[in-house]
Amino acid sequence: MSSDPPISQMQLYRDWLERENGLRFGNYAEMWTWSTTDLPAFWRSIWDFHQIQSRTPFEAVLGDERMPGAKWFEGAEVNYAREVFRHIEAADAMGLPAIVAEDECGQVREIAWPELRRRAVSLALAMRESGVVRGDRVAAYLPNIPEAVIALLACASLGAIWTICSPDMGAPAVLDRFRQIAPKVLIAVDGVHYAGKALDRSAAIAELRQALPSVETLFVVESGLAQTDIPGARSLEAALARDDAVVAAFEPEWLPFDHPLWILYSSGTTGLPKAIVHGHGGVIVTTYVGRLHFDLGASYEPHTFGERFHWYSATGWVMWNQQVGGLLFGTTICLFDGAPSGSKGSHDWGALWAFAARHRVTWFGAGAAFYSACRKAEIKFSDSGDLSAIRALGTTGSPLPAEVQSWGSAQFAAIKGGEMWWCNISGGTDVAAAFFAGHRELPPHPGKLQCRHLGAAVEAWDDAGKPLVGQVGELVVTRPFPSMPLYFWGDEDGSRYRSSYFKAWPGIWRHGDWLQIDSDGACTITGRSDATINRHGLRMGTADIYAAVEHLGDVADSLVIDIEDGQGDSKLLMFVVPTDGRALDSDMEAAMSSAIRRALSPRFVPDRFIDAPGIPRTLSGKKQELPIKRLFQGWPIAKVVNLDAIANPEIIPWYSARAKDWLEGVR
Repeated sequence: MSSDPPISQMQLYRDWLERENGLRFGNYAEMWTWSTTDLPAFWRSIWDFHQIQSRTPFEAVLGDERMPGAKWFEGAEVNYAREVFRHIEAADAMGLPAIVAEDECGQVREIAWPELRRRAVSLALAMRESGVVRGDRVAAYLPNIPEAVIALLACASLGAIWTICSPDMGAPAVLDRFRQIAPKVLIAVDGVHYAGKALDRSAAIAELRQALPSVETLFVVESGLAQTDIPGARSLEAALARDDAVVAAFEPEWLPFDHPLWILYSSGTTGLPKAIVHGHGGVIVTTYVGRLHFDLGASYEPHTFGERFHWYSATGWVMWNQQVGGLLFGTTICLFDGAPSGSKGSHDWGALWAFAARHRVTWFGAGAAFYSACRKAEIKFSDSGDLSAIRALGTTGSPLPAEVQSWGSAQFAAIKGGEMWWCNISGGTDVAAAFFAGHRELPPHPGKLQCRHLGAAVEAWDDAGKPLVGQVGELVVTRPFPSMPLYFWGDEDGSRYRSSYFKAWPGIWRHGDWLQIDSDGACTITGRSDATINRHGLRMGTADIYAAVEHLGDVADSLVIDIEDGQGDSKLLMFVVPTDGRALDSDMEAAMSSAIRRALSPRFVPDRFIDAPGIPRTLSGKKQELPIKRLFQGWPIAKVVNLDAIANPEIIPWYSARAKDWLEGVR
């Protein structure tokens, strides 16, 4: 790629709007307002600008605006895989791969665009021959490897419904998800290599197969790490090998706009995970809007030639779906299968950066916790190789502290000069998209989200339902968004869906986060609204407290909970993980207290600091404040925490013991 920044996707879209529709906007705020007030015009423009393929015309962009239950593009027929495959000829003509993949053992694979299609079609035909029809569920137990992407496209081609869990999840957690949907096909890997260890997964596959009587066909990715054979399994590699006239003539099925594409799951840390169903059309159109915010172009287009998109993610996190979505734009996606920190016991937080350097990644994304860990480890990006191709950094999963963003920017300024653009986003599994995103042309706001996502009518509300500016309120969405869930699987009357998002204000989506929207449009997520700290009438999101203490060099991680005593008072507890070689002592407590007083208020200085062995997180890296709070309120552990949905379940017994002591008055 040229060293000069390419023409932004937002500019290309704005130019098109003016040329085709006569629309001009003085700034982004005006364009966002238009996108959320004239929904039919905005979403029609996204359809036309991206030339979305449909066999039939749609009757109306938005036929029914109610939430839940909005009707989008009724009459249109689309297919996610068709949208991906339309880039084959142009990308292949320029010699550009669809997928570049590497595992932590150093094995590298490249998949060409025609080969991506051939393998996906071969698998689709194998599944069709095994009885898979439109609407059947196909479940995968796979890591972040090309076979997972291929299988998703195969399912989409048939109108089957895709779902996936990562092999780092235990079988009980996977079964909590897959049992709900009764899959007809299971695709699994019999072994993985993670954090320097070879792990056999054959026993887990056997357990899944035994507990899922709906499974009629089992395809296995043979890793060479399995300790036992899996009876009745078919080789996935063999199912991908077909290459004949039938494969060449295959066409993905045309499907209704709202036909289910995939099922994602909520974290499931405090109960049965919600099985969230998203449709082909909703995912397609919102991912195309996300393209504008991510500023991602086709790898074969002159102004974005050689674009390579990477977002580090396990397959069970929605960001894996977002990375696959890069194929919708004709962008080469770069997959890394392994631990971002290297081997256990000898952490190397430069491993992902070295991967990016080797493969000339242009757009690098990861969870905010990854960047914070890199800063704590004091790594130098330049030690990982030539990172000069990177032009954008993406973050999500939790708020990114401003000092971490500034630290990363300084590193890249030393590598290539100039200001690094950070695309901080927030949205989630619920919508398989973002509500807040980046915009390359807007001023940088370290630690904040640059803007609200086009088409997302997001506001911060007070308890009375009044919009707030410059103050923290409930994150709400006041008008429909195309990738809001179609429904929850098994929620026959829709009651669980409605209670999840529309209980507080009927017809208004309540997301469950605390949000502040500044007058300049920048936004800040300050934590989950169900984990709010309320100290003597002053409310504060937990993210603000973490930001105050975790910039200290001695603090590796932290978690804070507020335990009410039932008499109008409470105790604020902070669990602290010191950096290696450091112990929690009075000097460290004083430093944290001072940081909180200075950044927030003396009211939010914890009543007690507790030295902890680790902070419980979901598999996608979110801190588990509410489950730990409930333990300290006396809830039984079985009702509070699903250990199989926790990334580090080994530390939960420690918290359970501390909670027992607390309840018994042992302080």
